[in-house]
Amino acid sequence: MLAGLALLASLIGAAEPLAAKVIKFEVRSVESPAFEGRGFGAAGTYDRIIARATIAVSPGDPRNAVIVDIDRAPRNAQGLVEAVADVEILRPTVAANGNRILLYDVVNRGRKLALGLLNDAPGGNDLVKAGDAGSGFLMNRGYTIMWSGWQGDLQAGGGRAILTVPVAPETTGLSREEFIFDHTESPVGAPLTYPAANLDPASAKLTVRQREADVPQTPAGLSFRFDGPSKITIARPDGFDAGAIYELVYQAKDPKVIGLGLAATRDIVSFLRNEAADATGTPNALAGRIDRAIGFGVSQSGRYLHDFLYYGFNTDEAGRTVFEGLMPHLAGGKRTFTNFRFAQPGRSSYQHADTLFPGADFPFSYPVTSDPLTGRTDGLMARCLAAGNCPKIIKTDTELEFYQGRASLVATDTQGNALAMPDNVRLFLLSNLQHAAPANAKSELTRTCAFPSNPLYAGPPLRALLTAMQGWITRAAPPPASRYPSRADGTLVEPTAVGFPQIPGVTHFGTMNRAVVLDERTMPPTRGAAYPVFLPRTDADGRNLAGLRLPSLEAPVATHMGWNYRKPGFGEGELCDNTGSMIPFARTREERLKTGDPRLSLEERYRGSERADAMAKAARKLVEERLLLEEDAKSFVSAVN
Repeated sequence: MLAGLALLASLIGAAEPLAAKVIKFEVRSVESPAFEGRGFGAAGTYDRIIARATIAVSPGDPRNAVIVDIDRAPRNAQGLVEAVADVEILRPTVAANGNRILLYDVVNRGRKLALGLLNDAPGGNDLVKAGDAGSGFLMNRGYTIMWSGWQGDLQAGGGRAILTVPVAPETTGLSREEFIFDHTESPVGAPLTYPAANLDPASAKLTVRQREADVPQTPAGLSFRFDGPSKITIARPDGFDAGAIYELVYQAKDPKVIGLGLAATRDIVSFLRNEAADATGTPNALAGRIDRAIGFGVSQSGRYLHDFLYYGFNTDEAGRTVFEGLMPHLAGGKRTFTNFRFAQPGRSSYQHADTLFPGADFPFSYPVTSDPLTGRTDGLMARCLAAGNCPKIIKTDTELEFYQGRASLVATDTQGNALAMPDNVRLFLLSNLQHAAPANAKSELTRTCAFPSNPLYAGPPLRALLTAMQGWITRAAPPPASRYPSRADGTLVEPTAVGFPQIPGVTHFGTMNRAVVLDERTMPPTRGAAYPVFLPRTDADGRNLAGLRLPSLEAPVATHMGWNYRKPGFGEGELCDNTGSMIPFARTREERLKTGDPRLSLEERYRGSERADAMAKAARKLVEERLLLEEDAKSFVSAVN
């Protein structure tokens, strides 16, 4: 046994390139064929592999030193820091049927999202039934698809892919929580991300404010108690509605080394691409199958890809490239609150929530620029430029990201000037979409938002752009040019100059999540100088002038907006999180004149087959521009006929 341990130690630490090793890749089950035996065209059937990977990271390697608190983490006998990730793989049963590209779907709070967007699948984490593969788009094209846990503060369950990371022992400090309950129950329980080091309420401070910009208050009737180290109960005061913001600052302990998630993604993907076996000799389930890899992330996981790139994790410890292509979707100009002490990766800055948490600050964009407000020079690509291995990037945002996600700062420098992208970056605005909607979504009222939701779906353009990415990384075939609002051509404007139509009952106030410099030396952080921010300009129907317009927007029946407001009782007038809006056109000229609606009615716009013809023309044009696939063009046309 001692000889075996010595051999394992030598395998792990023999040379620096082998230091960050998948020391154990445990295959727990193989379902072959998966999806109840369903076949996918020339690719045939697929296997589903459930595994668990243990990584061991060298704290002394400069590529890992950027991980916050890695120097405080417990080490194994070889002096390495370990973490354990859930892994799931879908691979063609016959290796020769694959396209030799790994699509790494970064899980969002442990959830798989790529199949929902790219396969029109129903969603869910347990991929068992034939229908769970949706249209089979990815499988029909031979992709190997993979998920692995990276978020170290999640609980197991629900099929979530999680990462188990060590705690930095004997470490305490101030941590902060925000709660928006969107109900009026009192008292109300609230979980704490990290255990409290002191259970005396006098050691912590709880405040409330109705709106994000309000001064926090401690009014009569507001109180709380600790129900153990990981939960509090809040008694809520009068005078605040369901959308009020409660903020707790408290002494916390046992921070997890959450930044290890970045290393876990790097090392597991690199192992599956490059190694024949793990450090114990267990064969690699994808050995010899993969030549290139694309990282795909949605919302939180898209922002995680920004972090992955920014912190330099696209280079493994052997100096090899991890991803040739990155596709961050719905990331805006933000990153995540991941590589910090007392990190909370589930947080994301919104106009009405989480504005003071880290992860939405400079640098906001890919090129290296200088920021006069902080005195820093930086960019999301700074480290990959130094390493000489920057990936191809196709970034997609919806209109909501300009209102909630600080996306204008992707296209401008921090003084508001137009910012040119390097040749390896393409930017696309998916015009007038809300943050996300599933395939076949319907417009409907939600509990907290003022207007019916926006059902426009991002799947069709994402499929075309993935196809373009494949050509870009395999054949050096340039993808379509960027379609993103710009200060240079007047399609990105001041919030008061958007030009949104005066629709009865809908007022465009220019409300948005504005970026400021945060002084994180205080708790809570202190707001400093504001960055200039802008919004996409619209036409008389409220359509974005810039961006990739779906065929249904070229022959519209309604005004679709990426934004919505909170309704009375829920923080009225603040932006309603990730939900957009759909405001139908009047049916007749008489009806619109009666209400004072400036938008042409349906009867004034279309006669006979005019709408179907316009949809078909728009779809054909997008196909020619490689922004829509032929099969999706047919779906748009058939939907209106």
